[in-house]
Amino acid sequence: MSEEKTELTNLVPEEKPNTTNDNKESNQTENFRPWGMELNQFCMFMHLAQFAGLIVPIANIVLPIVMWTTNKDKSELIDQHGKHILNWMISSFIYFFVSFILMFVIIGVFTIFAVAICSIIFTIMGAIKANNGEVYKYPLSITFIK
Repeated sequence: MSEEKTELTNLVPEEKPNTTNDNKESNQTENFRPWGMELNQFCMFMHLAQFAGLIVPIANIVLPIVMWTTNKDKSELIDQHGKHILNWMISSFIYFFVSFILMFVIIGVFTIFAVAICSIIFTIMGAIKANNGEVYKYPLSITFIK
């Protein structure tokens, strides 16, 4: 009997998983509202912020970057959208620059028009996908930031 008691006392009870911390983390991500908006709505506005340059010069560059950098550590979804947006902005700048150089050979007029149309269409498609909760990778985008 004494052997049985020592065996029973040496048993370590199973540790229960800490569900309070898991619930707290999931509640924080569920309740996370960047800039007072829903997460999908914020991601949609990150895409649409590329049109802000039509109203305020340079805002089409600054606003998406500020939106992304202020919230990228708090949400993986925002981080993914921000990287795709920034990659597209860099890629489209390169495409516009090459098109400008090609304007001396006349073909640049057509390519600059094509890049402008693609920028508008891809940005709207990205905003729609973001509002639906999907991550949109811009076609023709070169991956600079992973």
